[in-house]
Amino acid sequence: MIIFLALGGSWNSPYTSIILIAFMFVPSIIAITLQKIVVKEPIKEPLGISLKPNRYFLLAWLLPPAIALATLGVSLLFPGIDYSPGMEGMIERFRSTLTIAQIEGLQRQIVESPIHPFWIALLQGLIAGPTINAVAGFGEELGWRGFLQKELGKLDFWKSSMMIGVVWGIWHAPIILQGHNYPQHPSVGVIMMIVFTLLLSPIFSYVRIKAKSVIAAAIIHGSLNATVGLAIMPIRGGDDLTVGVTGLSGFIVLAIINLVIYKHMAR
Repeated sequence: MIIFLALGGSWNSPYTSIILIAFMFVPSIIAITLQKIVVKEPIKEPLGISLKPNRYFLLAWLLPPAIALATLGVSLLFPGIDYSPGMEGMIERFRSTLTIAQIEGLQRQIVESPIHPFWIALLQGLIAGPTINAVAGFGEELGWRGFLQKELGKLDFWKSSMMIGVVWGIWHAPIILQGHNYPQHPSVGVIMMIVFTLLLSPIFSYVRIKAKSVIAAAIIHGSLNATVGLAIMPIRGGDDLTVGVTGLSGFIVLAIINLVIYKHMAR
């Protein structure tokens, strides 16, 4: 429950998760269709479906929680952002989407749990990221880092990543306009999401290329979705445009990682 709320979704329907998961699998369906019918090539090797693990699979698993924790630290440097171990800020942020019973249950869980919910969410994210969430992440990644990255292979790394990032961001526009990720600013959130995916795309592409597997891209996607909420759980202040991995503080962290990748690839 805590992780779902922290992700920023504002839909109240009990079918929200099902809708989002189904939405994530559309790129893979399109990729498989194009690969078999238009390109007329096999799916497994050309799209990078390989389960042979290497160290970049580990990077794919652990980098997202590191990004979330770094984003949390950057957010606390912003004026008006305070550390809030009681998670009052998160509760207030989603008060409009919760019933009184849900709010009371969440507050009771925070007080009564022998382990702070932040650490529980971190553990849950580390488990769900490379497993259940990675399966859903594969639904998108077979399209983005599988088919699309293969088709754009003639371009250099940064141009390819930029084009994938733009498509990836625009793809999310329908759910962003419904309040997902940016419930306070759904219209501006569309632009923010495109910036987010532009910054995220080179990181995912780098992992996919180094791991020589789209499965690694699915793992980093799943791990990010599972741990992204950690960045806003224990803080108070700001809004969905400034704090969190999908906000300004997250953009700063992602930009630094892109700079590290650029320096590494330039050697």
